[in-house]
Amino acid sequence: MIIPFRDLPEDTLNNLIEHFVLQEGTEYGDHEVSLEQKVFEVKQQLERGEAVIVYSELHETVNIVPAERLAHRP
Repeated sequence: MIIPFRDLPEDTLNNLIEHFVLQEGTEYGDHEVSLEQKVFEVKQQLERGEAVIVYSELHETVNIVPAERLAHRP
């Protein structure tokens, strides 16, 4: 189930994005990128529809995934 990010309270959204960024170990190349910058970039991806928040009822988990990944589901 896709959770509209705008439906989440700002603190909840920020915590979710921070958890995602820290878990994913996103690669930004040779230079350091602050946590705040990473959170900002993920928020931008959510706003552009490039990423979505997905809740799995089966696993009772919430994750952020690329929107294109859902478009290719069988």
